[in-house]
Amino acid sequence: MAHSVLRPPTAFTLDGRRSRTKQPRQNASGHLAFIRELPSLVPGPGPVEAAHIRYGAPIYGKPKVGMAEKPDDKWVVPLCAAEHRRQHDMNERDYWASVEIDPVLVAALLWAHTGNHDAAVLIIRNATMIGRDS
Repeated sequence: MAHSVLRPPTAFTLDGRRSRTKQPRQNASGHLAFIRELPSLVPGPGPVEAAHIRYGAPIYGKPKVGMAEKPDDKWVVPLCAAEHRRQHDMNERDYWASVEIDPVLVAALLWAHTGNHDAAVLIIRNATMIGRDS
């Protein structure tokens, strides 16, 4: 005899409430401008751009976005133009693994310190060590 476990409608939600409507995208033009003033997370040629991270990371509360969707502006990191193109030209997770950086954690830290240039530069400088066991 087969048994089944019923999944409550609030399962897999962060706040325990059922969500039927998609949340509007959060725009933060001031944060994007701040990101563009920072050094590139991965050194390379060209001006620094705000690179959105598209894949989901539930551990950080970052949802995955679908095709033709852009993530909220808080999920960005500074990348030079050449590296930003490279990020888009290959599987995004593979790109970040190849540079050994957790971009979602870095984006969350930059969001928490937006406007604080010195703190942001320190986060970028230490990005390859962030999230690793010491």
